[in-house]
Amino acid sequence: MIEVVSVREHPERVEEAIAYFQEKWASEESKPVYEDCIRHSLTAKGFLPQWYLLCQEEKIIGCGGIISNDFISRMDLYPWFCALYVEEKQRGHGYGSLLLEWAKQDARQAGYDTIYLCTDHVGYYEKYGFHYIAQGYHPWGESSRIYEAEL
Repeated sequence: MIEVVSVREHPERVEEAIAYFQEKWASEESKPVYEDCIRHSLTAKGFLPQWYLLCQEEKIIGCGGIISNDFISRMDLYPWFCALYVEEKQRGHGYGSLLLEWAKQDARQAGYDTIYLCTDHVGYYEKYGFHYIAQGYHPWGESSRIYEAEL
């Protein structure tokens, strides 16, 4: 059985969530960013941030999140879906779409009508209702494609 687990709703999983996101997304320098954000998401006053684990019989096989800004110049846009990851051996089964749809539903229930993401991938997110709207720029000098999906 595959399920999406909200870290906020399951705070007992915060340590493994931090470790997983750090392993999949962080550099040595950015590990504290993930730890601090995920840990403080448990007591956030508002909806953001949200962190999700994709689990198969309690084992983490993927992750994703919703944040206020994904280190991109378009700070007028939010919320942002971020950090989508599915283990290579689990790819090809549509599991990424489970995280995307869960996040979209959560954001809709929180009162948002649009969700954004930034990526270099072309062709993947379009399958799940996202469309390209602009280029955005990161503080470290790179750029990424910005996509939006109406909720």
